[in-house]
Amino acid sequence: MVELRSRPPVPDPAGVAEQAVEPNTTAPQPDDVAAPTDPADVGVDVDPASADALPSDAAPADAPGPGRRARRRERRGPNLREQRRQRTREAIVDAAAELFVERGFDAVSVSEIAQRAGVVEKTVFNHFPVKEGLVFETDPPMRAALLDAVRRRPAGESVAAAAGGFVVAAVSQLGSPAAAEGMAEMTRVIRGSRTLQGREREIIGALTDALAEQITLETRAAPGELEPWLAANAVLGLYSSLLELARDRVLAGASGPALVSELRTRGQRGLALLQFGLAGYAKRR
Repeated sequence: MVELRSRPPVPDPAGVAEQAVEPNTTAPQPDDVAAPTDPADVGVDVDPASADALPSDAAPADAPGPGRRARRRERRGPNLREQRRQRTREAIVDAAAELFVERGFDAVSVSEIAQRAGVVEKTVFNHFPVKEGLVFETDPPMRAALLDAVRRRPAGESVAAAAGGFVVAAVSQLGSPAAAEGMAEMTRVIRGSRTLQGREREIIGALTDALAEQITLETRAAPGELEPWLAANAVLGLYSSLLELARDRVLAGASGPALVSELRTRGQRGLALLQFGLAGYAKRR
């Protein structure tokens, strides 16, 4: 589903991966302070072979010869550029998360994020075209995982059981101690911003559409049939309800095995209720 950006990693295949806001302990090096035209920051795919090319009448210093191997710059170069680009991206995300927790999403400007990250403002936009992208993934990793759970379900299992079971297992992980602190911080950020709340609803809506389309494809439902959309909305409704419960409980100070167990138990009850009406629909033949 929706993945919330920050640190350290939170086990959350379900989607809104709330994470703690931990300062980046590695300060950006000069190479990380990205100029707007830096290929590593604007995503330009530079051909290392052309970048290292020499005049035709000049022999490369590292040309293969007796007892000498080529240095294979073409393998080293792109990796180094990608590493530098990733360091810059992480510095931006860390800076944004810190500022959002300190002052709220809407009160922080992109220029302030750039300044704290040690980059120019255009570099932030090169990595994140919209400010909301610093919080939510545009294409959340959970989308593929949810659809895969549906496609791989065994014969006799309904789509509600497969997708709902995946959601319950995933969201229950948000009660773990590793997730709780960061989840509490970023829940405050999300609930303090109507912009983020609206964006979250949009992403969950897109996930609902994707699941409904998968069900339609499997069942060959005719245009206008409601069942695929009802099933998809039921599953994502379970997700949204369980996620908000997890957020409420974490804000109240709960965490650890007891919270994981509570989320799993309540999620399974919700799933049982959901399946009572949908258990016979879209079974794998």
